[in-house]
Amino acid sequence: MVKIIVDAFGGDKSPEANIDGALMALEELNDIEITLFGDEAILKEKLSTRKFDESRIKIVHAPEIITCDEQPSMATFRKKNSSLMKSLDALKDDSSYAGMVSLSSTGSLLMGSVMKVRKIEGVIRPACLPLIPTMDGGVVGVCDSGANVDCSKEELLQFAIMGSTFLKCCYNIESPRVALLNIGTEEIKGDNLRKETYPLLKECESINFVGNMESRDLLSGKYDLVVADGFSGNVLIKATEGTSIEFLKMLKRMCTKSLKNKMGAALLKKDIMDVKENMNPNNCGGAILIGLKKIVVKGHGSASARSVKECIKQVYELNKNDFINKVTSTLAKTI
Repeated sequence: MVKIIVDAFGGDKSPEANIDGALMALEELNDIEITLFGDEAILKEKLSTRKFDESRIKIVHAPEIITCDEQPSMATFRKKNSSLMKSLDALKDDSSYAGMVSLSSTGSLLMGSVMKVRKIEGVIRPACLPLIPTMDGGVVGVCDSGANVDCSKEELLQFAIMGSTFLKCCYNIESPRVALLNIGTEEIKGDNLRKETYPLLKECESINFVGNMESRDLLSGKYDLVVADGFSGNVLIKATEGTSIEFLKMLKRMCTKSLKNKMGAALLKKDIMDVKENMNPNNCGGAILIGLKKIVVKGHGSASARSVKECIKQVYELNKNDFINKVTSTLAKTI
């Protein structure tokens, strides 16, 4: 039985989305057991209205909540009885847990994870690796996406190695295509960091490096992993998300602008909904905090129950495919 922790009070829609996502995961995966961390009375009340296998759900009382408005450094030290910190304590102390899912504050989760779960030996700094749907029905990861604003060439190399291993273990991508985010595809392009990182990625035998990538090609489906410093990666993701949201708003306005447009939209409704579903970020689960000794998946703060379920499935797949040991051994051989 694979034991997975869910921080039940992280996120905008907690605890309902966290609970329902956990129960959906139980239905899909017959060999998992989930421990919910949070206010016991509230969790029991919510669970009393739902049908589930009680032998596969456990509750650990954690009455405090860390919000996104709090300073991570203060919250992680002061709120030791929060659902997030008690989840991390259990992940650190109990070797039977495969990993955890949290929708809590990214800063608090990252700081708490580094403090308690600790880094894999040899990892300079852990990174955040979210996934974005591509136009061809696949996904592309961006590493780093905000955990480390300033990075060295050695860190970018590690992000490439760890990210490739993640895609192999979680999504069965045999040889992930790795690109370096840059202002042009030519090898000579970029600032000093990009120019120094390019030959390291090119010479690394542990990854399938395919060259530089311009930001406009993120959703093209030509790449599986984009390597970037946290500042550039975060800007890339948010610009892409914002453009997608505004495009959908514009499409909706166009479809309802006139009777002619409404009739056309009606004929194309299925195709439009298929595209919308393909680009739904809830299908991609969460962002893994890569480089830690245990599997930690960070779901979006506004994640739905479906997204929580996908986050839990990510933990399950990574555990099944021995992700942590593979990252550790690959880094040891490369660095």
